[in-house]
Amino acid sequence: MRLVFAGTPEPAVPSLRRLIESERHEVVGVVTRPDAVAGRGRKITRSPIGQLADEHGIPVFTPRKPSEPEFIAQLTELAPDCCPVVAYGALLPETVLAIPRHGWINLHFSLLPAWRGAAPVQSALLAGDEYTGASTFLIEKGLDTGPVFGTMTEKVAVTDTAGTLLERLAESGSHLLESTLDGLEDGTVQAVPQPLDGISYAPKVEPEAGRIRWDQPALAISRRIRAVTPAPGAWTEIDGKRLKLGPVELVEETLPPRTIDVRKSGVFIGTATTAVRLTQVQPQGKRMMPALDWARGARLEPGTVTE
Repeated sequence: MRLVFAGTPEPAVPSLRRLIESERHEVVGVVTRPDAVAGRGRKITRSPIGQLADEHGIPVFTPRKPSEPEFIAQLTELAPDCCPVVAYGALLPETVLAIPRHGWINLHFSLLPAWRGAAPVQSALLAGDEYTGASTFLIEKGLDTGPVFGTMTEKVAVTDTAGTLLERLAESGSHLLESTLDGLEDGTVQAVPQPLDGISYAPKVEPEAGRIRWDQPALAISRRIRAVTPAPGAWTEIDGKRLKLGPVELVEETLPPRTIDVRKSGVFIGTATTAVRLTQVQPQGKRMMPALDWARGARLEPGTVTE
């Protein structure tokens, strides 16, 4: 089939790469978000999907809004049979959805109808889900409401962060997307409406969601930190300075909530239940480092508490 792929961030790369290498399909165009400022140098940077398309000489389209008449005309001229989508990041109007004869097929990183929305992986970790997965579905006007073609499941490891889990789902999900497109071409797959029960939503994770509330239970704190790692990142404030946090370890002993205890065996902070041990931290303006190295350099006073 003739494909126009829509995607933007790194998790979309495995799917585009797999479709480029496919002997059954031809990627005739790529749609991605406009180049944006990124990195410490604040340089205008092409999205990961745009970069991969450039490497393979595939035309790249970067409309600010997919509803722009110029983009609609360009897409119509390409005459795609299908438009696979992975984390594109913009709403598609009905005029655009109607162009490919097989529609727009989205690879979404959850087992729909669970975790519809922008942050399904983070939401699954925050909720403590034991299993998650990916789904391919036909995009409709509603938010991730379209009928589902196929799913795959993935067990959530106790050490998973949003970054590690999404990396696995991006790779295994690329196989699901390719098999869905193969089935569409062969006429062997059929979309099934999503059930009306089990619906949950995964809104975008804002930076404030990474602030740790030490009056919560240790398990909830651990889940939150893993859910926002690597982005937007977990953080707390100590002596008026922000400290970014890596995943924590649960321990059996207790400390008063918010209290920091520095020992030879590590840096501990009290919660509403048992304490947690910090592993890696990042002070403002510095790189990630072992928590004990940071604590020794910070020379915390006994009884220091987080803010």
